[in-house]
Amino acid sequence: MSVVCAEEECSYRDQPMEDPVMTLTVINHITLDGVMQSPGSPDEDSRGGFTHGGWAIRGSDPAMYAAMGPHMSKPSGGLLLGRRSYEQMLSYWNTQHSPYRDALNNTAKYVVSRTPDTGLDWPNSTLVHGDIPGAVKELARTTDLVIMGSGQLIRALLPYGLIDEFLLMIHPIVLGSGQRLFEQDGHVAALRLTECAPTATGVIIATYRPADDAPHSATGAPHSATGSAAHTEKR
Repeated sequence: MSVVCAEEECSYRDQPMEDPVMTLTVINHITLDGVMQSPGSPDEDSRGGFTHGGWAIRGSDPAMYAAMGPHMSKPSGGLLLGRRSYEQMLSYWNTQHSPYRDALNNTAKYVVSRTPDTGLDWPNSTLVHGDIPGAVKELARTTDLVIMGSGQLIRALLPYGLIDEFLLMIHPIVLGSGQRLFEQDGHVAALRLTECAPTATGVIIATYRPADDAPHSATGAPHSATGSAAHTEKR
């Protein structure tokens, strides 16, 4: 997947723009070479023989939590997660004595799975299956959604123009292997940088939104940019 972004310097903030009523925001840690696999702990996700788990720990900084906070505390908000990310978060945080555990348990969680009888053991969890893009489009009309992890889900939604914003913590490390946020699947996503700031640990906190001049699909089929007719239409 190619990602084309406007080039701006950090620290940077775009002119204020009128936000849509509801937003779907992707929040993730990634490396300089785009890897998003297993940022939080060595045993978080070892698929494909991945041995670099926990690579984001040394870059942790309070500025990250400050950037994520407004997205995580919206009254109408909820988490949109792939099944694997949902199960990983459940298995980890429900073993921790942390306020974050209670916050996650109390948050609405929408879990995407191909299997209609997928078990959901976490409180306030709703299964999303079948026509995933259609279901997410309808959900996003009334709910502020945040996607964390869930790389496969992100890549599935991107061609439909359903993602309003990427909040990425870009870590100064190259791993050379691992699951990437954007894979080589032929889609082009034209984005523009709206905010950017470095942390004391060298991580760049960058916010991207669909570019205003992104190409549109003439067929109504999945298209090649987030800033698309479908993106506008979903409101």
